[in-house]
Amino acid sequence: MQIAVAGKGGVGKTTFTALVVRELVSTGNVPVLAVDADANANLAEALGVAVEGTVADVLAELSGDRSSRPGGMTKAEYMDFRLHQVMAESPAVDLMVMGGPEGPGCYCYANNLLRGLMERKARDYPFLLLDNEAGLEHLSRRTTREVDLLFVVSDATVRGLRSAQRIHRLAGSLELGIKRIFLVVNRVGGGGARAALEGPVAATGLEVAGWVPQDPAVEAWDLEGRPFMTLPDDAPAVAAVREIVRRLVLGRPDDANRGSARA
Repeated sequence: MQIAVAGKGGVGKTTFTALVVRELVSTGNVPVLAVDADANANLAEALGVAVEGTVADVLAELSGDRSSRPGGMTKAEYMDFRLHQVMAESPAVDLMVMGGPEGPGCYCYANNLLRGLMERKARDYPFLLLDNEAGLEHLSRRTTREVDLLFVVSDATVRGLRSAQRIHRLAGSLELGIKRIFLVVNRVGGGGARAALEGPVAATGLEVAGWVPQDPAVEAWDLEGRPFMTLPDDAPAVAAVREIVRRLVLGRPDDANRGSARA
């Protein structure tokens, strides 16, 4: 299953992606391939995975430099070899980080590489998660296409929800072959915040996957730079994402199957 996560900057896309990975790993649904397609990459820190290189590093290394390529190996073959080298691997989660472009210029080649990598790797992993860059460009560049699930994340603000609405409209207009699209409202506070957002949420035209509450544990982990994979099971945000994953990703709406692995 291919899952993509989108939304405007600062709404908690990476946190949500990490918590989805956490739930898949905790229920034995591994291996997971996570792809951090945000130029401002921080999914590795959220997952607690050490990364030694990025796709951008490989592109910079090979740019016009034929001497670094072993004899008899084409540029495409060597590129594929190096991409596998910079993939961070762990027993349950592998991570590929796009990184940022060096200086001005088109990043089209890197995005083409990402699309090709996802198409090849989707066959090797039961779950592939793509944490997109903020905004809409990943849709127009078609790095997010033909995925099984697109989660559009918004924080609990009208501006965030309007951005989610634009993402929904653009995804529909580009005919990207996305099978299902859902809205996730993140960092929902108490005191009637959810009721106040019902109208803006309805205006997005998106079906709501879930409301993830504001969580002091997530804030504490973020403040201390601790990976979200180590959050306690009973943290409110963890529990909310667990329900989303079980219902929409695993098709298991209750707790009866907790701990059982899926082939």
